[in-house]
Amino acid sequence: MKLVYHFAIFLASILLPLIAVFSKKIKLFVSGRKDTFSKIASLKNEKTIWFHAASLGEFEQARPIIEALKKKHKHYKILVTFFSPSGYEVRKNYNLADVVCYLPLDSKWNAKKFIATVNPTLAIFIKYEFWPNLLNELQKKEIKTILVSGILRKNQLFFKSYGGFMKRSLEAFHHFFVQDNNSKQLLNSINFTNVTVAGDTRFDRVLEILEQDNSLDFINEFKDNTYTIVAGSTWAEDEVLLVDYINNEALVGEKFIIAPHNIKHAAILEMKKSINKKTLLYSEFKQAQFVGNLKDYQVFIIDTIGILTKIYAAADIAYVGGGLKTGLHNILEPATFGIPVLIGNQYDKFKEAEDLVKIGGCISVKNQQEFTENLINLKEDESFRKLTGVINKKYIKQHRGATELVMNYANTQL
Repeated sequence: MKLVYHFAIFLASILLPLIAVFSKKIKLFVSGRKDTFSKIASLKNEKTIWFHAASLGEFEQARPIIEALKKKHKHYKILVTFFSPSGYEVRKNYNLADVVCYLPLDSKWNAKKFIATVNPTLAIFIKYEFWPNLLNELQKKEIKTILVSGILRKNQLFFKSYGGFMKRSLEAFHHFFVQDNNSKQLLNSINFTNVTVAGDTRFDRVLEILEQDNSLDFINEFKDNTYTIVAGSTWAEDEVLLVDYINNEALVGEKFIIAPHNIKHAAILEMKKSINKKTLLYSEFKQAQFVGNLKDYQVFIIDTIGILTKIYAAADIAYVGGGLKTGLHNILEPATFGIPVLIGNQYDKFKEAEDLVKIGGCISVKNQQEFTENLINLKEDESFRKLTGVINKKYIKQHRGATELVMNYANTQL
């Protein structure tokens, strides 16, 4: 297995630059890594805390810990690395990090150079990022390493008879902070007892959102005290359901805000053309020549990033995209505002979604009929709508506290 892994990394280093010619995302993946070692050079001989997140969702789990550590340990530098362009491109200018860069491919040479350069005082991996060569270097140098908001599953290599190579990489972790008892039991089954069931730090993050000003004047003007459905992080398959629902002439008295995951102009225009109600793009609204009244529009497409959380604050119902095919996006952000949340039917790898579907705060749909029926039911039955929202808000409050548990441990290591 060890030889297979090293060969796979070697093969990736050769093939990815070739694939990058045909894929914009892979091009970002490859070109972004060219700057990694020059960026981390500024951290040599500095006291550094290193956070690694696969993508944007994992970064949100790291964020409350970064903020807490930065507040208490100002003299430490913060390094944030990403595996995916979808995380790096959005957070590359994150102001609390001293360096934000891509994680290099996990070859032995890259791992040695990376750890030798950064030599972090504390390394914090988020959720399920396990890179054997990097972890091996951390262990060799006896660098304190922890996993935060971890999720383990029985089908992972650690728990297979042939997964000894991956299992040994877990020995680098001084402590595992996991989300659930199942993860703890799995680690216990392979003789790791340094485990705490702490939950998910994102609950602390989304509760902090309620303490900030979430109002946006232009959203309030568009909403105009009208029943509003907000669809966030939508993909093409989600937008098919939304457009069909919006175009139903029998449904009146509703407004829609759509914040697509893909904000490429051609895709946005295609969606706008398919909607038969008065529709405005955020980019059109921001143009100097815009002279209309926002309240006169029924559909507002947000073709920008960074404001979706505040938009959820204006929603009566939220639909969160990705759950039909691509990968469910963050449902905790809308849920923290105490509103019902609809998602697709593929959510089995998202504990919070499984929990909320089970207790009735989140509603899963698999086709147009279920999507339409549930939206109509939520609109017409106000008491049901409010109860569903209360369930979400209560669930989030009950799961706060993971950040404090991690901080109590981290403080003893710095």
